[in-house]
Amino acid sequence: MYRGRLAPTPSGFLHLGHAQTFWTAHQRCRQRQGQLVLRQEDLDRARCRPEFARAAEEDLRWLGLDWDEGPYFQSQRLALYAEYFRRLQARGYVYACSCSRKEVQEAQRAPNLGDEEPLYGGTCRHGPQHEEIRAWRFRVPERAVEFTDLALGSQRFIGQQDFGDFVVWRPQAGPSYQLAVVVDDALMHISEVVRGCDLLLSTARQLLLYQALDLTAPSFYHCPLVTDEHGVRLAKRHDALALKTLRERGENPPRFTER
Repeated sequence: MYRGRLAPTPSGFLHLGHAQTFWTAHQRCRQRQGQLVLRQEDLDRARCRPEFARAAEEDLRWLGLDWDEGPYFQSQRLALYAEYFRRLQARGYVYACSCSRKEVQEAQRAPNLGDEEPLYGGTCRHGPQHEEIRAWRFRVPERAVEFTDLALGSQRFIGQQDFGDFVVWRPQAGPSYQLAVVVDDALMHISEVVRGCDLLLSTARQLLLYQALDLTAPSFYHCPLVTDEHGVRLAKRHDALALKTLRERGENPPRFTER
């Protein structure tokens, strides 16, 4: 059976870009008589708030979208992520890293990668440099990760060139997005992930985690991003384009076509 998911991050109000992606996810699921799961990805304790989670559900209903399960909250599933993190430790896929964010930025091996985390240089691969463990990183092999995206076709990323060893756990903060989403999508039996094309490189990382944990990976469908009049992709700082703002103005829900 087809199982999809809507997975907002309640760190701000949803905007038209989110609406397009969630509409596409809903459409693809309903066309296949599938089941749809709502999951609130609220791991960022500093930025995620209950009012944003409530607004996201109101926005989705305003768009005419429904779901069959949930909402689930990642903040309530930390014990599960810890269990799978320990599996990665036991199997030797992760190592302790003592580098600060500033040190990683200064030592990055690649030019500015935009929203992507810097390409880690492997400073702590053979042991942390300091006593304080700041993160646990996944050992990325030096090989290609290939997959076929259902929207964009064949994709190929090279480990240690396009992306480096990435964080899966921080002692002070818990699981990273990469680990949590893999565990959730596997345990929730998600068969297809629909999300924005800005997460294509994340898919390569996540496929390595699926393999390391002996979990079945879903298919992926990455949507084009919605941009403003200047060609800049929409972000949660675009308050005028927030769905909540449009709702409160009394406007009708936007109409979309599958992209």
